[in-house]
Amino acid sequence: MPDFLSRRSFLKKSSLLAVGASAVGGTLRAASVTNEPLFKISLAEWSLNGPLFAGRINHLEFPRIAADLGIDGVEYVNQFFMDRAEDRAYLREMKKRADGEGVRSVLIMCDREGRLGDPDEAARIEAVENHYKWVEAAKSLGCHSIRVNGYSEGSYEEQVRLVADGFSRLVEFADDHDINVMIENHGGFSSNANWVVDVMETADHPRIGTLPDFGNFRIDDDETYDSYRGTEQMMAFAKGVSVKPMGYDADGTRHELDLHRMMRIVLDAGYRGFCGIEYGPDDAEIDGIKELRDALVAVRDDLSPAYLSS
Repeated sequence: MPDFLSRRSFLKKSSLLAVGASAVGGTLRAASVTNEPLFKISLAEWSLNGPLFAGRINHLEFPRIAADLGIDGVEYVNQFFMDRAEDRAYLREMKKRADGEGVRSVLIMCDREGRLGDPDEAARIEAVENHYKWVEAAKSLGCHSIRVNGYSEGSYEEQVRLVADGFSRLVEFADDHDINVMIENHGGFSSNANWVVDVMETADHPRIGTLPDFGNFRIDDDETYDSYRGTEQMMAFAKGVSVKPMGYDADGTRHELDLHRMMRIVLDAGYRGFCGIEYGPDDAEIDGIKELRDALVAVRDDLSPAYLSS
């Protein structure tokens, strides 16, 4: 275990089981005891963003597509049902379709609801309250979490304080609904894993966690954080994992990631939950999803003997 993944943080994460299985999506159960796979594979709806935005796919078809691909869970994106968060009939239909296909509704990725770290307190509170409906929607769908963004402005320290404040306000509401709030490395300081860890430790709540995204450690045009180190650091607080096959070199050049190495990092942190595919090349979305699915299955088959016997 890396030095920066402290034993205390690891044990703290493990203790989340006391909050209930939904608190971490059942991530830390021993696969060898439950006879479940080493990890399950889910599909992030953003993988299909092109055909969804173009109207070639209807959002309600998403669970069927995942099931047809042999994928166990779905990760919704709020942008594809932005005006339906409080439409109970629509949410019931979403849940009915997912349940009917035998896929788990895992989480909702939330965007375009304001900055949870806005320096203006009124705007920050408004952003927090804008997310309430997505917490309620996640609860209705049977998800364990929502993913939000850690955007702000100001110095490193100011943004830690402001984003931690927004997260703390939001999680007070989410905790009452048995829903977790996750931050993803999604540009700016949020793609600096040191900063994310500082936010986690400042907010310090068992329902606040991370969604490490293998391919999103590009801070800005001039700075990149190492994907492997960043994933290791964020896994100390992870309640989900977003799998991409590509990352960035220090100069911003895209490069292929070592999926075996990445998944060992995930598993070494004790994580056994859903790993979400977020990959869909333009005009070849389904083929890209299948390719990454097959690669993940191959890695799981390769690593299972060592991890299931440990």
